[in-house]
Amino acid sequence: MSTTSGFRARLALAAASAMTLGVALAAFAQPATADTLDNLKEQGFARIAIANEPPFTAVAPDGKVSGAGPEVAREVFKRLGVPDVVASISEYGAMIPGLQARRFDAITAGLFMKPERCRAVAYSQPILCDGEAFAVKKGNPSNFQSYADIAANPDAKIGAPGGGTEERLALEAGVPRDRVIVVPDGQSGLKMLQDGRIDVYSLPILSIQDLLKKANDPNIEMVGPVKNAPVYCDGAAFRKQDTALRDAFDKELAALKQSGEFAKIVEPYGFSAKAAIEANRDQLCGSAN
Repeated sequence: MSTTSGFRARLALAAASAMTLGVALAAFAQPATADTLDNLKEQGFARIAIANEPPFTAVAPDGKVSGAGPEVAREVFKRLGVPDVVASISEYGAMIPGLQARRFDAITAGLFMKPERCRAVAYSQPILCDGEAFAVKKGNPSNFQSYADIAANPDAKIGAPGGGTEERLALEAGVPRDRVIVVPDGQSGLKMLQDGRIDVYSLPILSIQDLLKKANDPNIEMVGPVKNAPVYCDGAAFRKQDTALRDAFDKELAALKQSGEFAKIVEPYGFSAKAAIEANRDQLCGSAN
């Protein structure tokens, strides 16, 4: 082989190697979640985060997942070719980090849309809408009607889910951090209220209603809707890289709403299908999501 031929051969080999490397780098640069839906179909289920807060989400003693959020998600994923959902219970504040760490494929837990959350996740269109409520001692002895009322009472303590909307609303209303008590679940919140360790327990209206119905305690009552507290809507939350999955979910969710099946799922739990249908993700997020 001549020197020229050898040089040409080495040049061709270098070019081929560069091309191979370029293809490999390009493949590596593609979002790892580009085929998420295909992966979920092959897996046979989607992993969802829930809070075990009826009627939004619930886990029966036998482990069966129910509640309005998971039921809607189960039906939508089924229409997408993913037969079932598998749930993990999580505090609200840990849901988005868990989603981003790929411990979940979606959040379907009454995680209300707020601009800061919308910047972190890709939401579906609205699914469940609700206002805020307080659980208080019978007669509401301190006349708590708003989060500002709690802030104005120097001795009052409020219980709320960690990382949840109620915790934020209390803090924004001026309740000091040491008087906002993080509560892991509804039963714990009710027990703390009954024992006098907190003066108010705050959750969405339907969650408080469900909790008090099950407790059947005549010494506890509900105040709601809370004055000056907004009505919120949740949606299924996905990783920002999974907008293709979110869009596919949205398409089937829209069909579910249009057919009337959506109302049949959420209304037995007390939610308004009309409120979710009329609400809009971008308005709730404050910008395009």
